[in-house]
Amino acid sequence: MKRIVAFGPGPQFKGGIANYNTSLARALDRHEDVEVHIVSWTQQYPAIVPRDFIDRKSRGDKLAGTAIRVHYLLNYNRPGSWKKTVRFIRDLDPDRVIIQWAIAIQGIPLRYVARNLLKMGINLCFDLHFVVQKENSRLDRWLTRRCIRYSNSYIAHSLKTFEELKAFFPGKDFRLIFPGDPPPEEGIPVLKLFHPVYDMFRKDESFDVAAFKSALGLKEHVFLFFGFIRKYKGLHNAIEAFRLVVGKREDVSLLIVGELFWNTLDEQKFSTRLKRALFGVAKKLLLRARDDERNYRPLDLIPEYGLEDRVVAITEFVPDEEVHQYFQASDAILLFYLKATPSGVESMAYNFGLPILATGVDHFPETIIHGYNGYLARPDDPDSMAEIMIRSIEDPIPHEHVYATSADMSWDRYASAILQV
Repeated sequence: MKRIVAFGPGPQFKGGIANYNTSLARALDRHEDVEVHIVSWTQQYPAIVPRDFIDRKSRGDKLAGTAIRVHYLLNYNRPGSWKKTVRFIRDLDPDRVIIQWAIAIQGIPLRYVARNLLKMGINLCFDLHFVVQKENSRLDRWLTRRCIRYSNSYIAHSLKTFEELKAFFPGKDFRLIFPGDPPPEEGIPVLKLFHPVYDMFRKDESFDVAAFKSALGLKEHVFLFFGFIRKYKGLHNAIEAFRLVVGKREDVSLLIVGELFWNTLDEQKFSTRLKRALFGVAKKLLLRARDDERNYRPLDLIPEYGLEDRVVAITEFVPDEEVHQYFQASDAILLFYLKATPSGVESMAYNFGLPILATGVDHFPETIIHGYNGYLARPDDPDSMAEIMIRSIEDPIPHEHVYATSADMSWDRYASAILQV
């Protein structure tokens, strides 16, 4: 019996990494000879970060029918919990610990955890959602370099991530391997894998799409932006491009479904105002001005361009049980990102057979085949984006092509590949 620790946010948290870590644990648990523990944060960020990270809306039990045990232990702001986490994992005596690496600022407590576990001879694997973070500040690079060096192996979701890892540590002997390859006899293995298709989001065949679209006032052709509203995701470009599409077609709608990333707390509370003030000071000290997202307001473009009757914006966290509605009501997903690592939203789109309209940056050209499962636009070029939006209507991508692209991107294949290394 192998004992695996999936370290990352547990199912009580919202967001892509929590869904990812939970799905990974579920896939590992489906192997008869594997015992799975999720060791999770209780608080993932410094206390001054003005954001609520807990999923308070989803009603289902994401671990129903599994033998997975969840342990909420690591508090960013309490170093005593860092030691407690290390001791707990040591006492579990796991065969492997898989750590989700997705936020550089988490490198402070994670460095302590990883460094001490490695000293104890525990087999560590960092599952890299990025190496160079999208903001790419000096602090991010420093924290990343100091933390992820403490690992026996890595998982990379794109070739770009592997190249960045080599550039960060030029003195290390990294060996790229693929599913089915034997572990290298020398060097540090880096397993190149895909971002699996989420199994927790599924079509509801009984869902009345026409009635849903009518209730929201959506027109025949619907473009979907889904997920947290962050600057790097390029919603401002999507709205700019959509304005150009509206100038040529009367039968289109833009559906924006996503929580405003820095606007999830009660603004009337003194604690919220205090956090915002302290966080603002920290941002000015540590980030370049262009990387500060607090004043990113792409939704202001909607009234500015007179698009109120064409755009439906639902700016709140969507419970898992309601996610399918927005994907089933849409014709294509918009991923006009400024920078891209493998995307959870892309993975969700595959699950619904939804064609992907994206910018040809970073990871996307590895998975999006222009004209087959989606279309690629030039980055930072709303004209190019509008062009592929119109093309997706006039020359639609067959849903079968989208499903075919992701046929081998299951969580079971992903978990099996990890266990073989």
